[in-house]
Amino acid sequence: MISNHRVVLKQRPSYNTPPSEGDFHYEECPIPEIDDGQILVKTLYLSMDPYMVDTKLTGKHYSLMLSLLGLPGLAAFIGIRQKAHINPKGNQTMIVSAAAGASGSMAVQISKLEGCSRVVGICGSAEKCKFVTEDLGANDAINYKSEDVDKRLSETCPHGVDIYFDNVGGEISEAVINHMNDNGHVVLCGQIAMYNTDQEYPPPLADDIQDLVCSRDITRDRFLVLNYVERFQASILQLHKWHKMGKLKCRESVANGLDKAPQAFIAMMSGKNIGKQIVYIADP
Repeated sequence: MISNHRVVLKQRPSYNTPPSEGDFHYEECPIPEIDDGQILVKTLYLSMDPYMVDTKLTGKHYSLMLSLLGLPGLAAFIGIRQKAHINPKGNQTMIVSAAAGASGSMAVQISKLEGCSRVVGICGSAEKCKFVTEDLGANDAINYKSEDVDKRLSETCPHGVDIYFDNVGGEISEAVINHMNDNGHVVLCGQIAMYNTDQEYPPPLADDIQDLVCSRDITRDRFLVLNYVERFQASILQLHKWHKMGKLKCRESVANGLDKAPQAFIAMMSGKNIGKQIVYIADP
């Protein structure tokens, strides 16, 4: 007998409270009946992404559609192409926060491929820092949990920061912006530090940092990849080409089974994943 299961949201986490397993419920449910002209879809993988709160290298083809060839890869590629203003002859320095995550890991590599001369990642563990430098090719990495971010930015970016691929917001982003050069660019891809709060998006900066953004003529515009759907096809083709050539690596953190979806989501929101967090459900 074939059975069907689902994970339901029992309650939304309250503001300023991280999600917990008690917010979800795993249960058996009937297989939907379909009418003529309808199809029944079998789930193979689930994507776990930070924006869900707010509204091991692998070559599995299907899961790549959730990572490298999906919204994380597209957000990194299109965000950099549209907002970073990379000049291959400009000797530019780029910072990527959440650099070991789904979009951040893509942004580190794409920024190098597009011509940034120096790329520094910010992440939350020694293991992630090693992954960002040794696997992704960043020039350096900063562990924000164990290092003084401001001091390390001075050390790793002696000529200042020209581009910031922002995935986190909060104090880390304000520290990076404080080191940015005139006419710099912030690619405002995500603000995971703010998603479970009641702040507006994009969140306002501290007054002194906002004054700096204005005085140094730094661009910081909201970026939403879904506003660039017309660029998806060409972008996916480029990402796939780089991947086949071995120039773009994709790492996944895989949880096995639908019942592990809540745990995987919570792990992703607390930064325990490296690369794209997915949940394996079934084979084709």
